[in-house]
Amino acid sequence: MPRTMSVSDSIVVLAEPSLVYDRLSDPTEMGRWSPENRGAKVLGQRRGAYVGMVFEGRNKRGAMRWTTRCTVTAADPGERFAFRVHAIGAKRPRLPGAIATWEYRFEALDGGTRVTEIWTDDRRAWPDFMANAFDRAATRGHTFAEFQRGNIRTTLQRLKAALEASPVDEAPQV
Repeated sequence: MPRTMSVSDSIVVLAEPSLVYDRLSDPTEMGRWSPENRGAKVLGQRRGAYVGMVFEGRNKRGAMRWTTRCTVTAADPGERFAFRVHAIGAKRPRLPGAIATWEYRFEALDGGTRVTEIWTDDRRAWPDFMANAFDRAATRGHTFAEFQRGNIRTTLQRLKAALEASPVDEAPQV
């Protein structure tokens, strides 16, 4: 069975695109919304998101814990934020390889922002049968596309709840 290589979902948040971008483009904050991510550490200079910024994300799924190394590939304030996951490991991301790309797009609406989150499977060199077998073991019976569809929905709902509950002029901590 061929893999689904990308999934996405959108939600409308009652906040300006610049605020939503500021919050989502800070990898240290992602643990507040993601069901798997537990935060991140930016490597090198920290001055807001920029193309080339590298960070290590801490993740947890059930009893499994792992760390990824990511590089920001798009940082267009109020419009688009994306990063590529290119190394993974238990405590340190020692195993290099194309893993996934995460992207967030922001569309201004009257009184809010449509936020679209996109996950793309970058494991193109893996044969489908091998990827499907690994995915089902790692996600308790699902493909990563199915699994990420649920994670994206949860992340977007948590983001919406957090941003709509806080004052619009609240600035992220840097």
